[in-house]
Amino acid sequence: MSGSSAAGYLLSAAAVLGLAGAGAAADIAGVIGSPPPAATATARDAAPAGTSFVTVIRHESTPSPDAGHENAGPADPGPAASRRAVAAPCAGGRWQRAIEENLAQLGSIGAVSVDGLQSPADCAAIRGFQQRFGIEPAAGQADATTADVARRIATSSQPANLARCATGQGVTACVDLTLQTAWVMRDGAVVAGPTVARTGFAGHATPAGTYRINKRAEKEWSDPYEVWLPYWQRFIGGIGFHETTTYLHDTARGSHGCVNLLHRDAVAMWDHLETGARVHTFGRRPGT
Repeated sequence: MSGSSAAGYLLSAAAVLGLAGAGAAADIAGVIGSPPPAATATARDAAPAGTSFVTVIRHESTPSPDAGHENAGPADPGPAASRRAVAAPCAGGRWQRAIEENLAQLGSIGAVSVDGLQSPADCAAIRGFQQRFGIEPAAGQADATTADVARRIATSSQPANLARCATGQGVTACVDLTLQTAWVMRDGAVVAGPTVARTGFAGHATPAGTYRINKRAEKEWSDPYEVWLPYWQRFIGGIGFHETTTYLHDTARGSHGCVNLLHRDAVAMWDHLETGARVHTFGRRPGT
């Protein structure tokens, strides 16, 4: 936020600071097919080529004893930094089958067997998914963070959920506050996403409603918090879309109302939207 508009920004420009309550848990080719500029891309946000996630090799097998827990959605196992530090390369576990099932729904860039057992092909597909959605480390491990992100993306991608975003003609940026996901629609068709997002924490919840992009800047300075907000697109008060400056999947964090995005998704949003574009936010982030 520029110095002249610091007061309006106090509602939300601290999108990179503060402690949050637990975070929430189609066509995804739009964002996948829009790589970020080479000069600003990072290894973490690099994505594999292709238009979908997995080739399904389905096996008939007995569900694991934890299958019911997997389908209910993963719980937060602890601070994200700790999870990244202890994850073992290609480790399977209680989340394996849940991840396989959700990747199976999303499409194909590799091979995955829906059997609850880790394999080299499964590991490669999971690693590609982790790289795409900024999950660290991207080592192919079937951890709770990967299971949670896969569940949210798969659920958001279902036609019934996409239809919850009131669009009509023209371009609309959609934010599912409950699932913490975002995507872009043009004339009723998905053109980017769904992808992961992070919105306001308790006391600073991102409001649900329909708005318009009213200011854009490739880099906006936040006076109160002394940080650059890349790919800033404001849609109400001091609340807008921008690239996150912290690890997006750290559930101890939240914004002061802004919609935080991975670098490549912030770029995609910037490319698809313009001043006056519609923004529809709906649902409610758990814990807010």
